[in-house]
Amino acid sequence: MTISRTLASAAAAVAATALLVLPGCSTDAGSSPAPTSSPVGLPATAPAVAPPEGPVTAAGTVIDASGDVEICLGIVMESYPPQCVGVPVDGWTWDQVDGSESSGEVRWGSYAARGTYDGERFTLTDPPTLLALYDPMPNEDPTRGVDGHTDDRELSLVQDEVVAWLGTDALTSWPERGYVWVQVVWDDGTLQDAVDAAYGEGVVIVTSAIQTVG
Repeated sequence: MTISRTLASAAAAVAATALLVLPGCSTDAGSSPAPTSSPVGLPATAPAVAPPEGPVTAAGTVIDASGDVEICLGIVMESYPPQCVGVPVDGWTWDQVDGSESSGEVRWGSYAARGTYDGERFTLTDPPTLLALYDPMPNEDPTRGVDGHTDDRELSLVQDEVVAWLGTDALTSWPERGYVWVQVVWDDGTLQDAVDAAYGEGVVIVTSAIQTVG
């Protein structure tokens, strides 16, 4: 009889303890911190970027195919004559430059040019300079020399997504120092803001081939 009473008392104590513990567990599970702001994903299409105001510079291979002149700011195909998908150039004349080559109706050379850019076309305002003689102003490092923290596998996935999203607007891209670097023709910060919203700051760095003249 004593044993039965002892067992009953122990069972009651366990049950009471369980009743005390269970509410505490329930409270802990429901008190997880509210989620903070997180990446929202890339928009369906890349946002439109306003063209730069005032003079700009561009440097690359200039190709004149039967009077249609363009400056190649990205990859130039290793053909003869060379080919690229470049930015159309207005106001170009070969009588003000040296260092060109020609084959058939195509003429080309590597130059730095100063002019204006309306978002689609580059208009020359000053005589171009041979690229070999051009001394550009150093660009400020947007990372300030601080390495990123994204691993190589994630960077590869992000790079593929961003390049597919930008399409032909992405001139070149590469992973370096913990970031995905993407060069476009021109960005005023609009594309940078979009990738920051999608992946968080310090993952993708957008740079412009066309530079404003300070």
